[in-house]
Formats: sequence, C-alpha cells, structure tokens
Amino acid sequence: MARLGPLVPLVPLVRLGLQLCLLHGVRGYSSGMVTLSCSDMEPRHRGSPQTGPSPFNVTSSRTTYQEGDTITVQLQSATPFKGFLLQAREVGGEAPLGSFTVAGGAAQTLSCGMEAPNSAVSHTSSSNKNLISATWTVAASENPKDIEFRATFVEDFARYWVGVRSPVLIYSGVSPNITPTAEVTTASVSSGSSTPSTVSPLSDLPVSSAQLSISSAGCGRTKVCFSEPLNCDPAVDPGCHFMSASVSGLKAEAEAEAHFELKGRGPGYVSFGFSQDQKMGNDDIYICGLDTRGRVQVQHAYSTGRNKPNTLNLGNVTRVLGSLQDGMISCSFTSINPISTQEGQTGFDAPYYLLFAYGSSADGEIGFHSGRFSSSEKLKISEYKQVGAAGSTQSIRAHGALMLIAWMTTASLGMMVARYLKGLAKSHSPFGKAVWFLAHVSLMSLTVILTLIAFIVIFSYVRGWSGGAHPVLGCLVTILAIIQPLGALFRCGPDHRMRYVFNWLHMLNALVMKVLAVAAIFTGLLMFDRSEDQALVNVMGGFVGWEAAFYLSYELYSRCRQPGFDIDGPKAQTLPLSLLAVFFLGNLAFLVTLLVGISEG
Repeated sequence: MARLGPLVPLVPLVRLGLQLCLLHGVRGYSSGMVTLSCSDMEPRHRGSPQTGPSPFNVTSSRTTYQEGDTITVQLQSATPFKGFLLQAREVGGEAPLGSFTVAGGAAQTLSCGMEAPNSAVSHTSSSNKNLISATWTVAASENPKDIEFRATFVEDFARYWVGVRSPVLIYSGVSPNITPTAEVTTASVSSGSSTPSTVSPLSDLPVSSAQLSISSAGCGRTKVCFSEPLNCDPAVDPGCHFMSASVSGLKAEAEAEAHFELKGRGPGYVSFGFSQDQKMGNDDIYICGLDTRGRVQVQHAYSTGRNKPNTLNLGNVTRVLGSLQDGMISCSFTSINPISTQEGQTGFDAPYYLLFAYGSSADGEIGFHSGRFSSSEKLKISEYKQVGAAGSTQSIRAHGALMLIAWMTTASLGMMVARYLKGLAKSHSPFGKAVWFLAHVSLMSLTVILTLIAFIVIFSYVRGWSGGAHPVLGCLVTILAIIQPLGALFRCGPDHRMRYVFNWLHMLNALVMKVLAVAAIFTGLLMFDRSEDQALVNVMGGFVGWEAAFYLSYELYSRCRQPGFDIDGPKAQTLPLSLLAVFFLGNLAFLVTLLVGISEG
C-alpha cells in the first residue's frame, strides 16, 4: 500500500474519467448507433422492458411477399417515441433479413454484421416521433419462410417496449406456417352490396392478421376517446366498447387526416358514426365486421334512418388494420374522407355526436344492432378529450357525488362528534338519548344510505365487473358500511363486561371504512379525471390534509387539558364546537369544488 501512496491523488481523476465514459455511453444511444442491440433488440438502459400493451404499431404495405419485392414498413403511434430499432425476421427466427432504405433525417440504416448490410433501421436523434417509414427489400433465400417485422420503441429512458411485432407476411410461394386469427379486407362497393373488393386497387393498404394493440393510452391528451363504460381500457377490459380518433394536419399545409381505432365485443360487427343528433339517421358510419370467410373487413356507410345503412365506396382510407380474437373485433385505419351528415360535408374540426353500435352479421351482411349508445355531448375529434355514453356519464357523476357527500361530509362529522363531542348538551336527553349519540347515529345512518344508493346507481349502469382497484375498494366499503349498523344494533349493554370488545371493533371498522373510502375516491377521480394537472385529485389531497389537521387539533386539545378540567361543562365544548364549525365550512368548500369538477368533467 505504501508503494501506491503517490497514486492516491489520481483516484478522483480516474473515477471522473470512468463517469465521463459511462455518461458518453449512455448519451451516445441518442444517435441511434445501436448495433450492440442487433441480436436481442434490447436498449442498453436501466430497468426492464414494459410488459403491458404497447401503444406503438408496426405495419406493412402487404400481407404476402415474393423474392425481390419491396415493402413499405411504418412505425406509428399517437404516443411520441424518442428511439427505435426495426428489423425483419423469420417467424420464430432471430437473424435479421433483407435490407432497408430510408428517406429523411429521422431514420438511418444499420448493418447487423458483415453479411447483413442495412438490415436494421434506427433513429438519428432523441427528438419525438410519431411516424417513421422505411422500405424493405426481400433478399434471395434458398428456403423462404413467412416473416414479420419487429421493433423496439423507446418512449423515454425508463419506458421502452421490445419486440413489438407487425402482422405476419406470408411467403406466397409456400403454404403458410401460421394460422391467422383474422384478416382485414376492404369493402368498396355500391349501395346495398357488401361484397369485398379485390385487393389490387387497394394493394397499398396495410392489412393485419394479428391482434391489434388498442388501448386507452393517450386518451384526453393525444386522442379523443369514446367508450362504454366511461374510461374503460379495451386492452384489459373484455366488456369495453371503445372508439378513438386522432387528427393531424389541420394547421399544416398538408391535407388533414384522422386515425381511427375501434374495438368491442360483437357477434358480427362493431361500428361508429358521426351525427348531428343522438339518433340514428343521416349519419356517416364506419363498420368493422366479418365478411363471408370470417375475416374482418372495414366498410364505409351512410344511414338514412332505422333501415340498414347504405354502403359507400371506402374512399381515401389507408393503413387499414384489423383482427378478431376471443370474440373481440378490432380495427384501425386512417381517413381523409370528409364527414357527411344532414348538414352536408364538413371537416374534422366540426362538432358531432358520436354513435356506437354492434350486432350480428350473416354472409358479410350486418344485421340490426343488438346494442347502441351515443356520446353525452357534441365534440370535435380534433380537440382531444374523453367522453362517455349519454346516460352513463350522468350515472357516474351521480355515483361520485353521493360518495363524496357521504365520506367527505356526513361520515367525517359523525366520527368527530362520537370521538370528541360526547359532552355536547349533556343536560338534554331527547328521546332518552344523549345529543351526541343522536347526532352520530343520524349522520352515520345517512352515510350508509348514501353509500348504498351510490352502489346501486353504479351497479345498475355497469351491470358487471369493470376491473381495477376502484370497484374492489367500493365493494369493501359498501360491505363494511352494512356491517357497521348491524353490529351496533346487536351490541351488548354499556355495563356488560364484554362491551369493550364492541367498542374496539366498532371503532376499527369505522377507521378501515374511512381509509378504504378515501382510497376509493382517489382511484375514482383518477379514472374520471385524466387531465395532465389532475386538478380533482389535487383537491381531494387538499381535503385529506384539511381533515387530518382537525383530527390532530382535537387530539392535542383532548390531551393538553389541565388536570381536573370539567370536560362535560358548557365551556369545555366551546372550542370543539368552534373547530367543528370551521371544519364544516372548509369541508363544504372542498366538496363543492369537487362536485363542480365532476359535473363539468
């Protein structure tokens, strides 16, 4: 160690050099030179890849290929991504195939090995991207197989998805070695007919034979979402009927276009339309349904009333994708078609009611819908927000208002009275009961009644289990709210030797109910308010702090009284009553703010 003494001052310099090297290695990936990731397509970031549904799509311009073909591949998403890596591989294979060419400065080609020039595409900077296009050329092979495109998407340093796959491209010279779940065809037919057109006029449309990744990610921020139930996620909720739209080009010189996503459980089709009212008739409709061979086809139609809609030419529709899996029909497409209603043709920046319908089909012909709903308000699909079905929004708002009143106001007041105001008007005994007891029973009974009504309102709307933490918490609160008065009804007398057991159980149950109710309110507000600033959630957080401050004040007052202080005297109740009055006024301000927020949300 003595011999190393002269080198000790160099240790900080060596450490700094290593840190700079590591920093350079981390930041260097923003250039897209990621050949180290060619084999496993893993970005060399900390953490693990995301396992949930990817918000990104990989599409190709063909469903089949032959040697020498050139195929357009697109990476697209409403959610911006900073980095990416794209390759073509055999289905089940690990080696990159073919070669890419790119145009523009956002993408570059990489060579994954000496024998694989230009076999991958990556980013050139860490700027946000929503659409990347590349051209892939098929390489000659002695044993050509079905292939797929795979991509890694980096949303930020800690969030990335690895191995997002395109629909499979089947080699047309050999029999397929996969069984597609469904295919998309496009319908371009005259009124009254729904026979799919041949592929040749629409050969540039991307067509999918794999399950689409459609989710609620980006709702209210990068796309309009219309769903039933409100705020459901089609990626995880099999009972979710969902439609989304994102518009680009409105403020640019390029022609505006809208990208639509549609998903739902239907025996034959799901559809959405634009309308000037909430009724069927004079509506511009897109249908995602099964054709005569059980494949998914996209159709454009116009309704004139309660009769079957007239099928139109598909028009300027591109990037068509679709699938059928586990009874869920999905499709997505991009359109620059004008929207036609009874007021004539209008653009994407005009307000419309959104309609959604689903039902059965036979031999490619849609039948009368078995379910339909309309949006609760008119909206522009160019102004991103979330909207629910007419009637559903009112039910959710009523449920939320009842639960807020119950657990922010009546429950809080009832619990404070029972714990800190037992000396209230002790000289009076209406109906032979103490005033505090009557106030406590009245407030908590009202809490239970409001909770039950709120539960019935939302259950009659949802009519099932919608998933997530909120319904679990809500059910637990409701069950405990029923148990609490039943336990009090059969309690033992005040002088019974086991009375302390009831007192403790009654208090603990109330505490658990309160905690679960607050958690349920927070999760409910998170579902309802997906704005970036989460204003309603912040207001609820303020209320929790307000209530906690008053509980703390009561406890300090109770523990800091002078010895021999008459806790039942009239003067002893002045400060607790004053605190309760101030708490109620502040409580009312928070409550009104939240009620206004959910009524306008």
